[in-house]
Amino acid sequence: MKPHAMRWARHLALLSLVAGIAACGLPRSGPNKGEIFAGKEAKSGSAFIVPVDDAVTRATAVVPSLGFSSQFQSAGIVGSDDIRPGDVLGLTIWENVDNGLLAAQGLNSTNLSEVQVDGSGYIFVPYAGRIKAAGNTPEALRRVITGKLDAQTPDPQVSVTRLAGDGATVSVMGGVGAQGVFPIERPTRTLSAMLAKAGGVVIEPEVAQITVTRGGQNGKVWLKDLYSNPRMDIALRPGDVILVEKDQRSFTAMGATGAQSRVPFETQNLSAIEAIAQVGGLSTNLADPTGVFVLRDESPEIANAVLGRTDLVGPQRVAYVLDLTQPNGLFNARDFIIRDEDTVYVTEAPYVQWYKTLNALTGTLNTANSLSAAAGQ
Repeated sequence: MKPHAMRWARHLALLSLVAGIAACGLPRSGPNKGEIFAGKEAKSGSAFIVPVDDAVTRATAVVPSLGFSSQFQSAGIVGSDDIRPGDVLGLTIWENVDNGLLAAQGLNSTNLSEVQVDGSGYIFVPYAGRIKAAGNTPEALRRVITGKLDAQTPDPQVSVTRLAGDGATVSVMGGVGAQGVFPIERPTRTLSAMLAKAGGVVIEPEVAQITVTRGGQNGKVWLKDLYSNPRMDIALRPGDVILVEKDQRSFTAMGATGAQSRVPFETQNLSAIEAIAQVGGLSTNLADPTGVFVLRDESPEIANAVLGRTDLVGPQRVAYVLDLTQPNGLFNARDFIIRDEDTVYVTEAPYVQWYKTLNALTGTLNTANSLSAAAGQ
């Protein structure tokens, strides 16, 4: 065979080998930019492809706000000093004699702990009988018990305190210093005061959320908003359940990024550039900075706004694309807000597949040479 013909034969063999390797489907992290664009609605796909600019950034900057409804905010302060049926009281009685009615020998005081107010509002105190407690303040009840005992023991001294019971109490759970059931008392009649009573919030303030459940209704507020907005520091009601938890929102990072995982939010508002930084940034060797996608099931109101339409109904699949190489690209990424359950996907640069093909080709040729050398021995 002539040298010229042999060279052509080698070239054809090489092209066939490259085509064969490419047809095998080299490993990659996901679809490339062209494949995503091929699935857009204009080409009979199921998603709208929307390049991000200033107008899109403004239209999509809608973050569901947290806060208590007017029904929560309009509730007045509870008269927390009033004793209610179900409350649990602590009584201490001092007697000014060595051998008193109630005190054990050698003592001059008696503790009656966890005396519960019954459904009719009464308690029973030895030697004082059945006493109406509900509707009285601890101070008024103290005077009543003192009067009942005064005729039987000289100069009795009585102390009455309200403990946690089934009456005017709230439950505090989650990320606080001390979970439990706490009475609504004069110093703890508001949400912030009750949280302080429960040992304070132990979750990072930036991502701490407070949920109050009352009568089948829920209200939720950011911890930072609770302290910055006095209207959010609502008055408590008996039976309220207070839950302190970390922000449950997250996004998914995929493609040519520093990490591919489900990522929790670290701030109340998270931009695209912050989300990328949170997972280690773009992969220097793989990422295509012109193909950073944010995939989202968008509400019809926002989808109509960004697409300039009025006919869309129901959630719409939208792929927002950020081109970080554009003059305004980084600013758009800084201002574009990531929402709960978004997917941030970074495509691979076009050369990456060629690089993988060449590596695979080089490996194949080396293997073929090795086999030929072995066969010639």
